[in-house]
Amino acid sequence: MIASNPVDGAQPPRPRRPEFTAIDTALVERILTDLRGHPIELAVAIAVATGMRRGEICGLRWSDLDENLTAAQVRRTLQVARPNLIFEHPKTARSRRAVALPEFLRPYLIAQRERQAQRIAALERPGPPSGVVVDGTDGSLMHPDALTNSWRRYVAKAGLPHLRFHDLRHAHATLMLLQGVHPKVVSERLGHSSVGITLDTYSHVLPAMQAEAVRAFDELFTTTSGAVRAEARRIRWT
Repeated sequence: MIASNPVDGAQPPRPRRPEFTAIDTALVERILTDLRGHPIELAVAIAVATGMRRGEICGLRWSDLDENLTAAQVRRTLQVARPNLIFEHPKTARSRRAVALPEFLRPYLIAQRERQAQRIAALERPGPPSGVVVDGTDGSLMHPDALTNSWRRYVAKAGLPHLRFHDLRHAHATLMLLQGVHPKVVSERLGHSSVGITLDTYSHVLPAMQAEAVRAFDELFTTTSGAVRAEARRIRWT
């Protein structure tokens, strides 16, 4: 009934990204030590080592891992559709991805596979196999909300600052960027739709990266000849 859409000229507000608490290597080591043998130990280790989302971790199957436990294929995510749990496609097209697994994670996976087999074998009436890596105590799917609630109880009991389970994903990205991993690689590991999202989300890391870039440039000239340094002084004073 009107010639143009008045909404076309609207400027929607930029979405506010929630702030997250920084997690350094010392805190990661403390968390994994505290959770040794806990049902969510592996889920926490996977989140820190890969940056996978909660639903991706709960939906990960052993068949998604290669024989040597060096790579994982993110093919699905386990979502809550009350009162049921359903498998969905990953969040975006780029979220369907392959993630290289660090050697750090291998002992956790091997221990989980052995313990899981023992627990299922001990059941009088085992249910249909779920095939998931992170499972409930009876080999069934781990409810994503149960994972979150267990994490919250641990954080409160340990007296840690407010940390969401999702902050472990942020920890992976931050630690990788601080180690000099290219933002494009970090973006691919996280399954972001573009590297711009990664840079925008982790802009707080950029100042430290800028400082490293400056130091790296200066190191190029620490062994330069006296002539080059003299020329640099001449340019400065002319």
